[in-house]
Amino acid sequence: MINEMKWWQKAVGYQIYPASFYDTNGDGVGDLLGIIAKLDYLQDLGIDLIWVCPFFKSPRDDNGYDISDYFSVDPVFGQTSDMKKLLDEAHKRNIKVIFDFVLNHTSDEHPWFIESRSNEDNPKRDFYIWRKGTIAKDGKRLPPNNWRGFFSDSAWAYDHLTDSYYMKIFSKKMPDLNWENKVVRNAIFEVAKFYLDLGVDGFRLDAIAHLARDTSFAQSTLPTESDGTVLDYKKFSNLPKMFDYLKEFKQEVLSKYDCVTVGEVGGGVSPEESLLYSGYDKGSINMVFNFDTAWENGAYASEGKTDDEIRTNVKNMKHNFRRWFEGCYQKSWLPLYWDNHDHPRVLSQYGSIHYREASAKMLAMVLLFMYGTPFIFNGEEIGMSNVVYENLDDFKDVSDQNFIKEGRHRFSSDLAMAKYLQRTSRTNGHAPMQWSDERNAGFTTGTPWLKMNPNYLLVNVKTQKEDPNSILNFYKKALKIRKKPEILHLVTQTRFELIDANHEDIFSYHHFAGNEGLLVIANFRDYEVKFTTEHLKDIKEVLLANYDDLIINETTIELPPFGAVLLKVSK
Repeated sequence: MINEMKWWQKAVGYQIYPASFYDTNGDGVGDLLGIIAKLDYLQDLGIDLIWVCPFFKSPRDDNGYDISDYFSVDPVFGQTSDMKKLLDEAHKRNIKVIFDFVLNHTSDEHPWFIESRSNEDNPKRDFYIWRKGTIAKDGKRLPPNNWRGFFSDSAWAYDHLTDSYYMKIFSKKMPDLNWENKVVRNAIFEVAKFYLDLGVDGFRLDAIAHLARDTSFAQSTLPTESDGTVLDYKKFSNLPKMFDYLKEFKQEVLSKYDCVTVGEVGGGVSPEESLLYSGYDKGSINMVFNFDTAWENGAYASEGKTDDEIRTNVKNMKHNFRRWFEGCYQKSWLPLYWDNHDHPRVLSQYGSIHYREASAKMLAMVLLFMYGTPFIFNGEEIGMSNVVYENLDDFKDVSDQNFIKEGRHRFSSDLAMAKYLQRTSRTNGHAPMQWSDERNAGFTTGTPWLKMNPNYLLVNVKTQKEDPNSILNFYKKALKIRKKPEILHLVTQTRFELIDANHEDIFSYHHFAGNEGLLVIANFRDYEVKFTTEHLKDIKEVLLANYDDLIINETTIELPPFGAVLLKVSK
């Protein structure tokens, strides 16, 4: 069965945030040559596939997701020729490469938008979504409707040149493309062909759930925020027309290449609905990222709470993993991940900085032996954790800054707001990679674009390479085990079954093929937990554990704080 699988079903992915990965020219920002310089490190880790976040020409209002030229590398990341060099060097090491492809919007500095806003008769006007606003009784200018975007403000931005509003569900410098326009779709398809012809192995498709709009642009009837706007997903997320666009994308482009596509659909899609995206029968792409398993510790919307009040809801987390498996098994393929550039660090979410080594290893074990293609976010393999910034100005992400402006009044002090952002901010995933205990963690010889996490003196690649029991070397062991043919078969070709799904502390599951199986048991708590299962009678071999000398009796295992074990079992 293994030899019938696609290459991307057998791969282990690794997400790279270029600005924060490795800087080769001392300007404080990571670059493409920095990724190339670390390919041997990734190969040694056991990575088969890298997903590279945007590095194209951009004003970088939203970290490069606001693209002003799809065909050129932004000078801060290197030369345009470095794009091809990265692909060639990765392929020499049998590492596939997928690019982050932004389809929903461009930068307001893209030539298309500059033309579009110049006058209402410009041929590019219909490349974007323009509407006239209204005037309130008090003379205040109002947007076309009460829709709210994802960055804590209106989904519309006013442009004085034509006295009109353009739609932007993210930053005001990221106007939404009008996918109703066939010319726009063809232009985007040509960009995709350019990358694929260059040698890229596929795409992570950014924000694809939002390509279609409710073209009536009617007011939302949901309760509004204090500014009169409301985030109503039904107005621009997962609408039927979007699936027509993706089908066309597949027919015109994707079907002509041996490539993989992973769509970002967020938290508004059920497993059953996801089959419209990635189902083997009717889907147009290969996998979808959802956010359902990423926020089960209550950090989001935890204003007014202390860190001690944040607790992982293990039961809900297991339920979400299971419902995605049950909805998709043998119908579509799943990507697996704990976090990415849009989320806080998983070690701070579900693990513990006080039990960094144990919890990081536990999280690795749980993720890497579930059904699907795992994606590791850069730094996860050494146990990087959330930032400790206390100055609000240090949270540079555009969504953070919008949140600060909009919500400052809800916090007792700026420090209280900073503590909240330390738990929830996207900036947590943007802090530079920690390569060594040298100045700036060996990330740059200059001044890093974001402050380093001071724990780099202890948490870094160099130190962990030299320690056989480190988190990094544990990841290497785990990936080697996963890639063994008999293990890969169990993980990818058999059912993922929870054991004691209602247990509040333990995440345990198994896979069986005939009489042979894998069993994972993991403690998500910072205290010892005893766990009982009949499967412990059937142990053949301890494949991996994050503690030595675990106490395992006939049906009971005593797991220390964040203890975890991978067992080979037989019926």
